[in-house]
Amino acid sequence: MTIDTYRTAREMLSDLQAKKISARELLDAHLAKNDALHKKLNAVIETDIPRAMKDAEAIDNARAKSAKLGARAVRPMTIKDGFDVENMPATAGARGFHGRAKDCTDADVVAAARRAGAVIWGKTNVPYMLGDIQSYNEIYGTTNNPYDVTRTPGGSSGGAAAALATGITPLEIGSDIGGSLRHPANFCGVVSLKPTWGILPLRGHVPPAPDEFAETDLGVVGPMARNVDDLRLLWNVLRGSEGAAAKSVKGARIAVWDEEAGFPLAKDVQSAVARAASALSGAGAVVGNAKPPVSGEMLMQPYLQILSAVLSAGLPDDVYNAFASMREQDLKSVAQGGPDARAAAFRLANTASYRDVARAVVARQKQKDALERFFDEGYEAVLMPVTPVVAFPHNQKGSFANRVMDVDGCEEPYGSLLNWIALATSLHAPALAVQAGQTASGLPVGVQLVGRWNGEDRLFDLAQAVEEGLGGFSPPPV
Repeated sequence: MTIDTYRTAREMLSDLQAKKISARELLDAHLAKNDALHKKLNAVIETDIPRAMKDAEAIDNARAKSAKLGARAVRPMTIKDGFDVENMPATAGARGFHGRAKDCTDADVVAAARRAGAVIWGKTNVPYMLGDIQSYNEIYGTTNNPYDVTRTPGGSSGGAAAALATGITPLEIGSDIGGSLRHPANFCGVVSLKPTWGILPLRGHVPPAPDEFAETDLGVVGPMARNVDDLRLLWNVLRGSEGAAAKSVKGARIAVWDEEAGFPLAKDVQSAVARAASALSGAGAVVGNAKPPVSGEMLMQPYLQILSAVLSAGLPDDVYNAFASMREQDLKSVAQGGPDARAAAFRLANTASYRDVARAVVARQKQKDALERFFDEGYEAVLMPVTPVVAFPHNQKGSFANRVMDVDGCEEPYGSLLNWIALATSLHAPALAVQAGQTASGLPVGVQLVGRWNGEDRLFDLAQAVEEGLGGFSPPPV
């Protein structure tokens, strides 16, 4: 029997419930898809097929005895290699964590998926310590974008997004502190949800180092899928409830923010925002240009300082010391001005003292208050770009701090990739990345909808309108 692994997760569940297919057949189909594409993509970097086969057979045996699958049951799936999975401990692309003992326990969100019937068979690739918007490391190599293998799938959930886009997995679990759920969804033509900060547990996530868990600022866990309804299904599994029923978007007031001083943006991405706005308008929403009363410069400074403090806890000492040692040279570059000053200013903002961080938290709270007032005025979401550019060619020379990227012929600091994702991340708001068509060359382009705290259910309604208006997921040529 030939099984189309591009079918929705809900269709797969329906076929399982109707006994048209078995859990083992579904698993085998996804394994075969990975085997066929692994050399081109390198999305899945570790497997535990014996355990997965055992779990699939247990489901089939239970169904043979008339056991019913729940409405939120999930299918065979892979997990980002930033989460511990039984027999597949997280390495986060770091040699120091490679070869960890196999007897780790599932991360909390992985356990939630497994309780709902997930057959977890593989881990997907990430950058070193999840610290880049590309997915490569010295252990497992580079993951390629399925729409153009010379380009990045994004990061840090890049292997996850590439696997979704090619039918290797129907669902994935990612994490986000610098757009790591949203960038890969944008680059690989899929969807993701960065939830409100603190809703889902991060226990079992690496970084920080294994067994050094602590609640930290900014970082979140979230679902990934190929379409909005499947995304909602996994979100309900992870949070353990069904949430609000879907509602019409007619009359919903949506703010469009796609212009900001100092925030570069390619024309292809701006066109995608316009298409998404048109789709929402066509569904009856009231759409217009507006933005929260927070400038880009005001937003980035506390975000980068808090991000620096959070990341430093998860960096090995040698990496952190090298990172911090740039500070003196960067002070000189900023003072002298010239072509290197802007990149140096970014690097400098990304090294902060305890006093700097304390002040940043106060400034951030004022911005959170301003965002809440903005939503109180009647706006239900902010429609924004995710990334200044579409998926770009692999760029692994140098470090995050000193790379540059091309934005419509202009050279911009690589750190500008953090600009548009900062509103939701720094201010702890939910953001849903959804597809908004493709470029003339066939590369996907996504947008994000940022909502008020705990407003995920409404974001699903709005994203559904964008998806229906613009066609949603389109398989890659690979």
